[in-house]
Amino acid sequence: MESAASEQDKSGNSLLVPWMRKPVDVSDYEPRPLNCVPRLDPRMQAALQNMGITSLFPVQLSVWTEIIGPGCCDRDLCISSPTGSGKTLAYALPIVHMLSKYRITALRALVVLPTRDLAVQVKEVFDSVAPAMGLSVGLAVGQSSISDEISKLVKKPKLDFGICSDNWYSPPELRSRVDILVATPGRLMDHINNTEGFTLEHLHYLVVDETDRLLRDDYHSWLPNVLKSAYSCRQSQFPLADGIAPPIYGSLKTIRSCGVEGGFLGKPHPRLVKLVLSATLTQDPSKLAVLDLHHPLLLAVGMNRYQLPDELKSCKVICESKLKPLYLLALLKSLQGEKCIVFTKSVESTHRLCTLLNLFDDLPIKTEEYSSRQLRHIRSNKLKGFREGLSQVLISSDAMARGMDVEGVKNVINYDMPNRIKTYIHRAGRTARAGQNGCCFTFLNKDQVKQFKMLLQKAGCESCPNYPVPLELVESLRSTYDTALQRLKESVESESNQKMQH
Repeated sequence: MESAASEQDKSGNSLLVPWMRKPVDVSDYEPRPLNCVPRLDPRMQAALQNMGITSLFPVQLSVWTEIIGPGCCDRDLCISSPTGSGKTLAYALPIVHMLSKYRITALRALVVLPTRDLAVQVKEVFDSVAPAMGLSVGLAVGQSSISDEISKLVKKPKLDFGICSDNWYSPPELRSRVDILVATPGRLMDHINNTEGFTLEHLHYLVVDETDRLLRDDYHSWLPNVLKSAYSCRQSQFPLADGIAPPIYGSLKTIRSCGVEGGFLGKPHPRLVKLVLSATLTQDPSKLAVLDLHHPLLLAVGMNRYQLPDELKSCKVICESKLKPLYLLALLKSLQGEKCIVFTKSVESTHRLCTLLNLFDDLPIKTEEYSSRQLRHIRSNKLKGFREGLSQVLISSDAMARGMDVEGVKNVINYDMPNRIKTYIHRAGRTARAGQNGCCFTFLNKDQVKQFKMLLQKAGCESCPNYPVPLELVESLRSTYDTALQRLKESVESESNQKMQH
């Protein structure tokens, strides 16, 4: 198995692990019409066309080729490509294709994501293609009671007890209702530890999406437990749909000796295939080692770790810090109702800014807050309204910066400058998705300009022109600014008093 230990240079600095130095350049692939994609099932093609998809993007073609092609995923895959490049569909399509070969319902693919919102979004993608291939998809995120989730994930057969040779009754076997499960780490661990009949012993594919976040210390315990559960003894037979003799799934010892260590190509036992994805894939050898990758192959766009979509335009808005709300309102007005997501540095800043903007009289723009201070169903309703055009501006903390796909977002606005290029990439990635154009504005004071320029250079972005916010719009808002600030102060005091009373 590929060692995760990195080499070091003469000064002792850590270098890339060897397999990360020779990525497959995804940009070498050209988009391809669906009818030219090799081995794409007509049922899946029809499902994609119903989604409005007529061709596959480069990252989708590269992953399809590695999993469906001659190698048949003899290696684990690490996928690093810009946000909005189609990574979810990139792993959903080949997984659905491969699982549809077997006439059985068992939990054979697990997709883990850091947040409920992302998990719901990914499940919707699977729901668009899996049923057409006879597969069912489950969700485990904790938005409903665990008993409701259990009833959707585990099937209890009718009470038809068999009698053992020693005259004791054997209980009926519990079976999975789903072939594919999309989950968050916390609720996944609840099911592994407590749900009778829930097992990962038949798992073929493990997808770790938004890997950088899922490998942080606050998520540290889930992955070793999942791997331990998936590698536990399995003894099942999966009949093939076309009548070919079924492969036998033996114990962990048998599986390892028959192919896990040396690859399973031509072997009777499949191994657990891991797919690791992020727009900013970690290069930390200690974190990569936790994944226990098997001869990993890196699929990436070029050699630069940090990539911005080609269709993204970055701009800066320079103003005094105390005037940022005025300049933000003027910018929003100049964008004439285009869908915008505004990012702030914290949950508290998000709440205060949204409250302030909504205190301006006669504001023609509907603004909503989206942050972790809100209950799950409230966030869902806000996001639904934004998608449907009931609001034009969503003000968010970084709870929404990773992975969320909201169709039609034309602009991202960094109200507070991000301190890391990773944060900029994930925020900016809410626009310029799937080949569409988009713009990312960043508010700066004069002292931040040099720092911001150096930040963008890490992603190879050398052009970030000033955006001239119309001064007449700024001046037209001054008369109501002081009034809005006073009303904000009163609102904050009222909220503080309510908290004290509770």
